[in-house]
Order: sequence, then structure tokens, then C-alpha cells
Amino acid sequence: MSAQTKGNRFGTFGGVFTPCTLTILGVIMFLRYGEVVGQAGLLDAILILVGAKLITTLTALSLSAIATNTKVRGGGAYFLISRSLGVEFGGSIGIVFFLAQAVSVAMYIIGFTEALQSTMPLLELDPRAIATFVNALILLCVWVGAGWAIKVQYFILVALGLAIVSFALGAGSQFTISGLEANLLPDFREGSGFFVMFALFFPAVTGVMAGANMSGDLKDPSRAIPSGTLSSILVTGLVYLGMAVLLAGLPERSMLLDDPMVVRSASLFPILITVGVFAATLSSALGSMMGAPRILQAVARDHIFPSLNYFAKGSGKAAEPRRATLLTFVLAQAGILLGDLDLIAPIITMFFMVTYGYLNLATFYEGWTRNPSYRPTFRFSHWSLSLAGAVACAAVMVLISPLAATLALVLMGLLHWSIARRELEAGWGDVRLGALFERTRRALLKLELEDQLHPKNWRPNVLALSGGAHARGHLAVYGHLLAADRGLLSLGQVIAGSSEWHRDRVNAQERVLRNFIQEEQLDAFAAVTMAPTLRDGITSLVACHGLGAMRPNLILTGWSEDPERRAAFWDTVRTVDTLGRDIVVLCESEVDLEDDKWHVPSGPIDVWWRGQANGPLMLLLAHLLQADAAWRDKPLRLMRIVPNEEAVEETRQHLQQLALVARVNAEVRIIVAADPMSAIRRMSVASAVVFLGMEPPEAGEEDAYFQRIENLTDGMGTVLLVSSSGRAVLEA
Repeated sequence: MSAQTKGNRFGTFGGVFTPCTLTILGVIMFLRYGEVVGQAGLLDAILILVGAKLITTLTALSLSAIATNTKVRGGGAYFLISRSLGVEFGGSIGIVFFLAQAVSVAMYIIGFTEALQSTMPLLELDPRAIATFVNALILLCVWVGAGWAIKVQYFILVALGLAIVSFALGAGSQFTISGLEANLLPDFREGSGFFVMFALFFPAVTGVMAGANMSGDLKDPSRAIPSGTLSSILVTGLVYLGMAVLLAGLPERSMLLDDPMVVRSASLFPILITVGVFAATLSSALGSMMGAPRILQAVARDHIFPSLNYFAKGSGKAAEPRRATLLTFVLAQAGILLGDLDLIAPIITMFFMVTYGYLNLATFYEGWTRNPSYRPTFRFSHWSLSLAGAVACAAVMVLISPLAATLALVLMGLLHWSIARRELEAGWGDVRLGALFERTRRALLKLELEDQLHPKNWRPNVLALSGGAHARGHLAVYGHLLAADRGLLSLGQVIAGSSEWHRDRVNAQERVLRNFIQEEQLDAFAAVTMAPTLRDGITSLVACHGLGAMRPNLILTGWSEDPERRAAFWDTVRTVDTLGRDIVVLCESEVDLEDDKWHVPSGPIDVWWRGQANGPLMLLLAHLLQADAAWRDKPLRLMRIVPNEEAVEETRQHLQQLALVARVNAEVRIIVAADPMSAIRRMSVASAVVFLGMEPPEAGEEDAYFQRIENLTDGMGTVLLVSSSGRAVLEA
């Protein structure tokens, strides 16, 4: 039997309800609740209670949903958040939540020390010395093991119940209507206010995570966490509500404002309150001292921060996190040295608010993305409630202290950044891919509602027919350059022949293409299909690849010099043309093909204008090519041939106006020539890339067309033959 299995031995009552209740009904209830009611008045105190309980209830609903959707292991909120939002969010929240729990130990021990010295005024020891002794005693209890600590909490729960009954009997006997009326409205002291009191009170309700923190030690976490946590919230809420009414009914308001131990003063048997205070504060400290190390141990076991790996190791059969317990003790001792409960409480409030906010956010994303894997057995949660919980946490943080909220978020951001920069690969799935899928799905459906994208929104969605890519790497590179980080690029390959033996080959070729994409650092997709013939496969890819508006609108292919494949090549080009796609044919010299595929040749980028048929697309593609950092210093020349000098000036003005309207920085050149082909060769022989318009030849004219193109491009470098579908518009 594994250590993990042996550790799973606590049920709902002992493992969740008891630690949650003891942590909630703790130091704030006995030592600060009277002040909250005294300054805020009964109505605002109830509002503070309802607001705090609303946040924790929404968080508990989110906690219950996630806890019943996955096999919960050790780490509590850290485990649940990391498995939903990913390693960056989980790691950062794990550290923050660990610190919150560790500092909570100090808060509870300081509360115990205050109560002890108030009960025994003759005890003139330094309160820090008393608190340090108690901290060491708590450490010793936890060191023995969680099983013993859980059993001790049953006796503490009984003592706490007797203390509450004693207070109810005593305060009830002193209750007056006049006192209640006098204490209805607030009487804030200087420097105080509603949200100051809220920040002071909120740590009282943060115990909702006490059960989840023991997730690795529960028999059935997915059942125990929801039922134990929610029942504890309900019971403690009724206790706090009843105490608020009884406190407000005391005859003198000064009792609430000036007596930190007013709960004991109003009790029928003060000794029971003293026992209850001691029991509540010590049990809360014990619960936090047990929970915090388990969070840190879970973070360390996921190897998020290498410096924390030391704390991953457990001790004994139950893998007790004793190394992490020692660190918790040290941090609690640092908080004790501060020695101010009113200073520590708001810090804890911020830490817990951040944790609760992230937990709600994780559940919101799980529900909103509607991943099929999100199937919680807890049905009383909805993504809207989780979103409300996250927003409420953020709003309360800002209202309590904008500066503290900012510092908390900055700390989270730094932790998130430190994890993200190391590009860790978690061994679990998270909701981020689901959220990305859902956003993409909605965007695609919205695009699909449009009959046709407006020319203003034209983008190059390139399908480069690169085959295996390694042999035709230039096609992949030019596809990447023409997409220019503004469109999409797919590398297409067709496997021709019988389909019976092709499935494994298709999968293998997809892997080859993806490896090529990674090696060359391309933003591209692999598209491999099988078909009886090459023409059928290309037609299938062009017609069916992509979704809706994301289908390829520009097909990039290489120039075929094989006489036997020439007719089939141009037949395929004509088919693509009838499908309404832009076509670009890449013609390269043998020298270019031998060069490094990323090599940028010397010379300008030339666009030979012959009219509106293909010209706008050529000019836009040339502009996108020039946008690449490696091509940025290449001048773009917009060129046209005219038959005589009389047409030069008018044509120049026309092209200059065209470039102005197109908002493209291009140098206009007009060439007078009777032989356009020789003029193009002469002017562009030293150019880096030449864009020429193309009209696919009619059937039977392929050889003659091929010869004309060969004669035109003879001696030139890279030439892109462009056939436009007419969707690219310069004025858009």
C-alpha cells in the first residue's frame, strides 16, 4: 500500500467539517467581533457578514465543482487551480496560498497570546516570548502527525460549542431593546470605516479551505469537500449572525469598543470562554500549520520551482511534510515578531482574496469552455456564479486597499512570469486549451455569419503545395513570408495512389511536416491528404482544407518543367482558378534553389503593373513581403511598360496616385519599350523578387505558354506569377 493511500483516512466530519468550523470560529470571533459590531453597528455588521459569507459560499461552490470533477490529491486549492488554469497560475497561487496559511498561524497564535494575557494579567512575560513558545508547541503537535492532530480537534470542537452556549446564555440575559436600537447604526472611529472592518473580519471566514488543504488525507475528497465545507459555512454563518445580534443588544456600546474580551465579559461562565478562546486559537493555528506544509509539498512535487524541490519529500508511512512544516514554523515566527493582529489580518485577507479569486476563475473557465471532460458530480454550480465570485473578490480587494491589491497582483504577476519564462511542461491537462478552443469556435461561427469578408479584412490564407517540404523548402519559406504574420499558412502534401495502405503513411508524413515546421520555426499547419491522382488531391485540399473564413484563399505552387506533367499542372491551376482562389506560381533559377532557403537575394522588389486584373494582389503581396524584417530594406518598385514617351507622364501620375491610395511606399518607374519581354528581363535581371501577372493558359496551349514564360524569366532570379480572384482591393 502506497504512502498516499495510507494517508487517505479521514472522513467528512473529521477531515473537513471540523477543521473548517474550528478555523472559522476562531480568534476573530472571540477577540475582534465585538469591535466590528461596535464600530459598524448591527446593520453594517450583518452586511459585512453576508458579504464575506457570500464570497466564501461562491468560492465553496466553485471548490465543490472542481473537487468533484477530478481525482483530488494533496495540495488543496493549489492542486485544483493548477489542474484547471495550468502550471503558471497554479504555481503562483500555490506560493501565495502557502504564505497566507503560514502567516495565519502567526495570527492565531497572537490571538491566543492576547487572550492569555487578558485572562492572566499578572503574567508579565513578553508576548512575543509566549507566542514563540506556543508556536513551538504547535510545531511539536503537527510533527507527531495529522492523525493525532485531527483527533485533538474533536475535543476542541466540544470546548468551542460550550463557549458559544455560555456566551449566548450570558449575553441573552443582558440583552436590551434600547441597546439594540443604539447599536444599529455605525460609529466608526477615526481612520476606520466599513471596508476597514471588513478587512479585519474577513480572516474569520477564510477557514473554508481548511478541509480542502487536507485533500491528500481524505478518504473520499470529492464527497467530503463539498458537503463538509458547505455545511460548515452554514453553521458558522448562523453562529456569527446570532452573536452579532446578542452583542448589539448589550446595554453599553463602550463594552464593544473598549473591551477586546467582551465575549468573555458577557458570558454566563467566563471560564468557558477562556477555554474556548484557547481552544479556537490553538486549533486554528494547528489547522493552518497542518495545511500550509501540504500545499508547499504539493508545489514542490510538481517541480515548478527547483529551489523548492527539497520540500517534496515526505516522512513516514503517511509522507508527512516535515521539511515544509519547519519552513511554516519559521514564517509563522516572522509574523509573530510583528506582534500586531490588526496588521496581520489585512495581509491575510489579500492573500486569501487572491486565492479565492483564482479558484473562482478556474471554475468559471471550466464551465464556460464547456470541455466534455468537465463533468462535476456537484450540480449546484454555474460558470456565472464562479465569475461573480471572482469579480467580487477583485472588487473587495480594491475597495479594502487599492495599494495592497496592486502589490498582491504584482506579486502574482512576478511569480507567473518566473514560471512562464522557463516554459515548463506540466504532466497534466488544463483548461487553457479548452478556453482557446471555445474562443476560436465562437470567432469562426461569427465569421461564418458574414456572407463574404469585406475587402478591408482581406488576409492571405496561404496553402503552399510544398509536398514533403524538405525538397521544396523555398515554397514553405515564401508561404511564410507572404502570410506575413497576418494570415495563415498551411503546408500541403498529396499522396497519390490506392488508399488501402496510405493511412500510416499519411500520419507519418504529417509528423514529418510538423517537424519541418518546428525546425524552421514557421507559423504553419500541416495538411496531408491521399487521393487517386495528384490533381484530385490538390483539388480536395483547396476545396476542403480549413473552416469557413479560414479556408485558404491563396494557393502557392512551384513551377513545373517536366514536359510530361505540364498539361496536368496547368489543368490543376485552371481547376483552382475556377474555385475562386488566388494563385501564385513560384519560379526560381537553379542558383536560387541551391541557396539557403532563407537567403535574401540582393536587389529590389519589382511589381510589373499591367492593370487591375492581377495588379492589386501583386502590390499587396509585395508589400507583405517587404514587411518581413529581413526584407525591410528592399526598395519596392512599381513598374509599367508604355509604347511611347507621350504616355509616360500620365502613366506615372496614375501609378503614383495608385500607390498613394494603396498606402504603399513604392518607387514608380515607367519604361518605354516596344518589346515588353526584353524590357522586363533587362530591368529586373538583378532584382530580388519579380511579381508578374498571369492568366492560366487554355487547354492545349500549355506548351506555348510554358515557352513564353521560360523566355521571359530566362536569366532572372525569383519570379512570382500571380493570378488574382479579384478579392484583394487596394482602396480598402
